[in-house]
Amino acid sequence: MKRSFIWLLSVMVALTSVAQTERQTYDTIGKYYRSLISADRVKLLSNVDLIANMQFAWNNNFEEGKYVKSSFAMNQFRLEIKGKVHEKVYFRFRDRYTRLPDPQSVDNISRSTDLAFIRIDASPKWSFSFGKLCADWGGYEFDYNPIEIYEYNDIVEFADNFLTGVQASWRVNPSHEFNFQALNSRTKSFEELYGSIPGVEEAKFPLALVANWRGSFREGKFTTLWSYSSFLEAKNKKMHYLALGNQLSLDKVQITYDFKWSDEDIDRKTIVTDMVPDNLYPYAAEDVTYVEHWLQVKARIAPKWTISAIGMVSDAYWAGNPDNSPGKDKHLRTAWGFIPSVEFYPFKNFNLYFFGSAIMRSYNYTDYAETRFGQADFSRARIQIGLISPLLVL
Repeated sequence: MKRSFIWLLSVMVALTSVAQTERQTYDTIGKYYRSLISADRVKLLSNVDLIANMQFAWNNNFEEGKYVKSSFAMNQFRLEIKGKVHEKVYFRFRDRYTRLPDPQSVDNISRSTDLAFIRIDASPKWSFSFGKLCADWGGYEFDYNPIEIYEYNDIVEFADNFLTGVQASWRVNPSHEFNFQALNSRTKSFEELYGSIPGVEEAKFPLALVANWRGSFREGKFTTLWSYSSFLEAKNKKMHYLALGNQLSLDKVQITYDFKWSDEDIDRKTIVTDMVPDNLYPYAAEDVTYVEHWLQVKARIAPKWTISAIGMVSDAYWAGNPDNSPGKDKHLRTAWGFIPSVEFYPFKNFNLYFFGSAIMRSYNYTDYAETRFGQADFSRARIQIGLISPLLVL
């Protein structure tokens, strides 16, 4: 029903192009009829944007250097509606069509819905948002439009990035802004995510608190996107997340570096948990840490051509491992990633571009993880050619 309504709205908007100057139109048999959308409603639509965020590609997959398969795929498609309904009231809705629309047990909204909130501007410096929000936990990798990312590093890939709650934004001046969020720490119940863990009691109010700073220096040549978050996962069990995003913009080159650190009393990302066979430890892993680095260098080599390279690394640690054997090692795995790409912008003043990219990932396990948990190093790659556009329909 929701999606049918969205497409119906699109059709209705298109029809107004033939009847937006008059409230009545003369038909072929000599009778007047009222326009589908009246003139006063057309004015309201002038403040609304309808955007089809899409990443389409021909994907070619490889494992351990061997070709596996190819396919055409819509890697990303997120339909977005946003706009102003009052001089101080804004709304934003974005739904992901490449994810199952399953209603979640905690926030009662589909997991496919990224954003569904209202923002109220209380003053030139303060605004407040209510609804399902983008968790504002810093780093440029996560801050980019998802269709611009060919593959995420592990923390963002395995996190719940869109959560329901409230946000207060304080714009100190044009160069500095602070955001504060109080959110549900998850979209599913504790039982659905973790099952039962001996000695762990579910929290009555699983709350996430997020503080974010967006800074700009030297007329925007150097910017920051830093945040700290604290999540209550269960009674006396928390997750602490730090993200430090830094971006240097020169004439034709942009360098971006993110550092991310996630310390989890219960393994929220499930990466460590999935390494361990059930016969050794059948519960969600406790006292887990993930540390990541993400670096992007992007250069405009011609008016219509851009090249970029992304390097990323993610380390997983399990300090809470109950194994007491002499060879125990809390460091279990290092995941490497390298993504070179080239982008071609054929149209001036229109944000649609073609791309070619290669996503290369390798996963290296420590000797302890290999002998104790039966893990083995492996690599995979994907070569893709396609197009990307946040297509402004309305």
